[in-house]
Amino acid sequence: MLRFYTAGESHGQALLTFLSGLPAGLRVNLEFVNHELHRRQLGYGRGGRQKIEKDRADVFAGVRHGQTIGAPIALRIENRDWANWEKILPVEATDSPEAASRKLVAPRPGHADLAGSQKFNFHDARYVLERASARETAARVAAGAFAKLLLREFGTEIASHTIQVRNVGLERAATWDEIRAVNADLESPLRCVDAAVQEKMKAEVDAALKAGDTVGGVFEVVAHNLPVGLGSHAQWDEKLDGKLAQALMSVQAVKAVEIGSGILAAGSFGSEVQDEIWYEKSARKFRRASNRAGGLEGGITNGEDLVIRGFLKPISTLRKPLGTVDMVTKEPVQAAYERSDWCVVPAGGVAGESMVALVLADAFLQKFGGDSLAEMRRNFESYAQQIDEF
Repeated sequence: MLRFYTAGESHGQALLTFLSGLPAGLRVNLEFVNHELHRRQLGYGRGGRQKIEKDRADVFAGVRHGQTIGAPIALRIENRDWANWEKILPVEATDSPEAASRKLVAPRPGHADLAGSQKFNFHDARYVLERASARETAARVAAGAFAKLLLREFGTEIASHTIQVRNVGLERAATWDEIRAVNADLESPLRCVDAAVQEKMKAEVDAALKAGDTVGGVFEVVAHNLPVGLGSHAQWDEKLDGKLAQALMSVQAVKAVEIGSGILAAGSFGSEVQDEIWYEKSARKFRRASNRAGGLEGGITNGEDLVIRGFLKPISTLRKPLGTVDMVTKEPVQAAYERSDWCVVPAGGVAGESMVALVLADAFLQKFGGDSLAEMRRNFESYAQQIDEF
C-alpha cells in the first residue's frame, strides 16, 4: 500500500524520492525531514563528502499547505558536489578528456563495481558505483521521515544506536530512554549509549584511519509502542519479520540481520529463549517477561518493542587498496580509490531506521486503511478497543 522509489547518482544533479500511499491530512514538518537528513550525515569516521553536502529535501508534489493531499509525493535532494562532476558525468554524449580521465577500470573487492559492470556490459564501473553508492540512502531517509511522521500519529517512535564497532561491543541491553536520548544528542560521535564503550569504539575508528583501512559494526533499530497485530502468519510474504529483514538487508554494506536475540537463540535451549507470558490486570494487557523475540512472534507484532539489528561489513573503498584486475587489460592492478568514509555504522543506523519506518508504515496502512488520516485513526481506535476488551 505504501510504495517508494529512489533515483539519482552519487555525483549526479540530485537524488529523487517518490512516495505513494500516504493518507491525506498528515501534517508534514519539513524541519523534521531535514533534521533526519542531517542525522544521516553525522558520525565519527565520515569522509570529506559530508563537508560538501548539506542535505535538504525540496517537495515538488503531494504536500500542500503543510499536509499530504493523498497524491504521490515527490522529493528532491540537491547534490552540491555536482558542480565538480558536471563535465565528467554530463547527460549529453561527450568525448571530453575529463570524462575519460575518471573512468574506473580497477574494480574494488567487495563492491558492486565488477559484478555490475559485467551485468550491464560496461568496461567502466563509474556508472555502477554512482548508483550503488550509499549516498542513495539520503533519498531513503527522506522517505522514511514521512513514514515516521505517520507512525508518530499513532504513538510509535523509532530510534537507533550503535552496539558494536569492529570487536568493541556494548555488552548490555540499552533502555528505550537511553536510546531515545542518544538519538537526540547530535554531538554523540558514534551514537552509543555508554560513554566508556564509545571511547573504545572511537579508538577502533582511529586505528582504521591510521592504517588506511575501514571498520564495520552493528547498529540496532528499536520501534517503540507498536500495537499488537501488524503483519500476518498466513503467507510467507506477509510475515513482518521477513519484510523487515529484506528492508534492512537492502541497505548498502549490511550483510546480516538479527531480530531480537536470534543469534543467541540458535545456540540455546527453547526454555532459555522463549518469552513467558503474564497478564497485567490493572492495564488489561498481556505482557512478556522478556523480549528475546524482539517484538515479533509468527511474523506478527506482539506489543513489545521491535528490536532489529543490522550487521555492517567494513566499506569497500580503502585508502590502502587491495589487489584487483584491470577490466580492460586484464592485468593485475591496485583497486581504485574513491573519496570515502572509513566508518559508517551510525549513518547505517539512520538508514536502517528509515527502512524499518517504511515497512511499519505500510503495515499500519494495510491493517488500518483509510484514504484520510481521520479515517485511519477511527479504524485504529476501534481496533485498540477490541484489543483492550480481548
